[in-house]
Amino acid sequence: MTQEYTYAYAAVSVSDGKMDSLVLPHVNTVCMQIFLDEVAERHPEDRIIMVIDGAGWHNSGSLLIPDNMRLVKLPPYSPELNPVEHIWDDLREKSFHNRVFKSIGALENHLCQSLKEMEDNQQRVQSIVSWPWIISSLLI
Repeated sequence: MTQEYTYAYAAVSVSDGKMDSLVLPHVNTVCMQIFLDEVAERHPEDRIIMVIDGAGWHNSGSLLIPDNMRLVKLPPYSPELNPVEHIWDDLREKSFHNRVFKSIGALENHLCQSLKEMEDNQQRVQSIVSWPWIISSLLI
């Protein structure tokens, strides 16, 4: 039996619930660069502060950070501080609970549809990621 994988990348705005996501074939520096460039391109007039963890593809010296973006690294072993981690929890619970897919393609189709539904529902995303302590820190 061969295992197949697909990977979802996402960024969320805690202030308004906007979400950007991509489904890519790998978790590596090349795909991370594609994601960073895509988010920066979708929001050319915004200054983006993206919270990342210590994954190797997040910390690669070969990443070219877009001009309108800054990466902020979380302390080690603290994924619960990253708002997007709670998006993954919600997605697993509500879109993938007890699901079996006939193929990786069927899974990817369902994943893309589920991510699109989340992107289209800013209120839902905001309810998941806009914690009072994060919002109050933005107002200082």
